[in-house]
Parts: sequence; C-alpha cells; structure tokens
Amino acid sequence: MKIFTVVSALVAALATVSYAEDEAVAAGCALSGTYSASTTASVLKSCKSIAVSGLSVPGGTTLDLTALQDGSTVKFSGTTTFGVKKGFAGPLIAVSGNQVTIDGTGATLDGQGASYWDGKGSNTKVPKPKFFKSSKLTNSVVKGFKLLNTPVQAFSINQCQNSNFTSLTVDNKAGDALGHNTDAFDVGSSSGIIIRGATVYNQDDCLAVNSGTNILFTGGYCSGGHGLSIGSVGGRSDNTVQDVTISDSQIVDSDNGVRIKTVSNAKGKVTGITYSNIQLKNIKKYGVVIEQDYLNGGPTGKPTDGVPITHVTLNKITGSVAAKATNTYILCAKGACSDWKFTGVTFTGGQHSQKCQNIPAGSGATC
Repeated sequence: MKIFTVVSALVAALATVSYAEDEAVAAGCALSGTYSASTTASVLKSCKSIAVSGLSVPGGTTLDLTALQDGSTVKFSGTTTFGVKKGFAGPLIAVSGNQVTIDGTGATLDGQGASYWDGKGSNTKVPKPKFFKSSKLTNSVVKGFKLLNTPVQAFSINQCQNSNFTSLTVDNKAGDALGHNTDAFDVGSSSGIIIRGATVYNQDDCLAVNSGTNILFTGGYCSGGHGLSIGSVGGRSDNTVQDVTISDSQIVDSDNGVRIKTVSNAKGKVTGITYSNIQLKNIKKYGVVIEQDYLNGGPTGKPTDGVPITHVTLNKITGSVAAKATNTYILCAKGACSDWKFTGVTFTGGQHSQKCQNIPAGSGATC
C-alpha cells in the first residue's frame, strides 16, 4: 500500500514543526481557563500556532477545533477537563482541517467517564458523549494524547484522508465494572489512515474498522476490551472495508483477539485484510472469530452472504486463550468467504469449535 509511504513522509515533515508555547501566549493565541466558543473561534481565525493549557470545558459543550487554518499546529499541555452533562451526545472535542498537527504529547484529556458509566453504554435512550471526533481531517497528524475515562467511544475517525494517529493512549481502566461501548478507535469512510503505537485499556473494540480503505494499525497494545475488529460491516451508507493491515500488536485480557464480523442480511464487502504478528494473552472468548451473522449487537448463528469476506491473510497469530475459550470460530455463508490464507495461527489453552461452517478450501484455516 503505497499510501502508507506517502503518509509516513507527511508525518515526518509535520513532526518537524517547532512550536514555542510562550510565543503563542504572547501573541494572544492561547486557550486556558474556562472554554469560550467565541474566544476559540477568534483564536482559530487569527492564529496558526495555538497553545491549549489547563482548559476547563463546561458540561454539554464541544471543544470546537473544526475551523483550523491550513497548516495550523495546536499544542496541548497539562490536563483539559470536560464537565459533565447527562444527555449530551458530544463530541467532547471535534477536529477538522488540512495539514494540521494536533499535538497532545504529555497532555491528558479527562472525560470524567465515571459520571456516565452505567453498564449500558450507548444502549440507552439517554445519550452519552463520544470523546474525540476527527472528521474531514486531511494530510494531518493527531499525536501524543492520553484520553482518560471516556464516557463511551474514544477516537472517532470519519471521512478522514491520509492522516496519522500516533502514540495515543486510552485509559479506561477505572471503567472495568460499568464502562461499556468504550471503543478506542472507530474508523468510517476514511482512507490512508495510520494508527501507530496506541495503548488501550477499555471495555469494547480496541479497533473497529466499519468502512474505509488503505488503513494500517500497527504497534498497538490492547487490554480488557473486545480485540482488533473489522466491522461490524453492513447496514450503513458506506459498507466497504478494503486493504486493511493490522500488525505487530498485543491483545491481552480481552474477549477476542482477531475479529471480523458482518451484518446479517446486509450488503457490502470486506476484502484485502491482513493480520500479521499478533500476540494474544488470556483471551476469554475467541482467539480468532470471523462470522457473517451479526445483528443488533450480537450473533444470530445463521450466516448470510450479502457481505462477502475475501482475500484475508492471517500470519503469526499466536498466544494463549482461556481454558473455556474457543481457539478459532468461523461462520461463513456458502460461497461467501474465499481466497483466505492462514499460516502460523496457533494457540494454547483453548478449545476447538465444532460449529464452524464453510471454511474456505485450501486456506489453511482450521477450527
């Protein structure tokens, strides 16, 4: 995927941007104290180097960085705290722009998730705020942030192009009892996306690619959630996932390791998927799970063929699953899964499934 070479060069160039916080303060290009939408809009209009330090965002308010000038740099420091307002759908922070750098190296964004967690996540009539929304972000970099205690989903990457998300942390360890739907990275309708060096402690997908092309997730550490997922795919306006590589990552103490799921009776396609060098430890349900029967948040047991899963490579997926867990589970509709290649997929501790259906012939995949 040549796009990764292009984006990596862009990242290197943007990473060399030098930024002096004191100069931004002196120029009136700093945001601190209590967030003001009008003040922020004025700063974004007049400044291309912006400092955010010790900012407090009132509950029910979005920190709006969607009007950044091309080539802007926003440098966060200290802790940005988001107030609580029940029923607010968010996002807590929204970012858009072209050739922008959003630098949170050493900074924390505190979503005060404990005030929202109820064990139900998004499955309630009272909305909860998504945290960090990147929409229509192009040729840009988001790096270094620690997102602490997200109410529900952490990073939403939607309609973004050729952008890099690097060295990001999602810390929801405090939500293990009541946190739910706390996906770390949700990707939709985006292309040329690199997510590198993420550290995630959460209670849902570490990565969920719902639609998009030319996507790389590498060097990740995922703990406590649902694993590294493609899907669920289907039932949206964009239902294509193509050319996704997930590599050199660890998944520990999670429900699943590698997962691909498509929606029952939907239309779309999943193709060109590679998982490589994924290390698993203490997986509770499935080391590998690929199924075409997802509906309303769970499996039906009856696969459908409207979202074919083709050209899938799993290479060096190793590690341990719990004694009562399943090593590999594959549930495909007849003729809807093809051109797969499994090599070096080995686990210790788990059980073999007797319920797999329509494993592609010659793929090397076994249950």
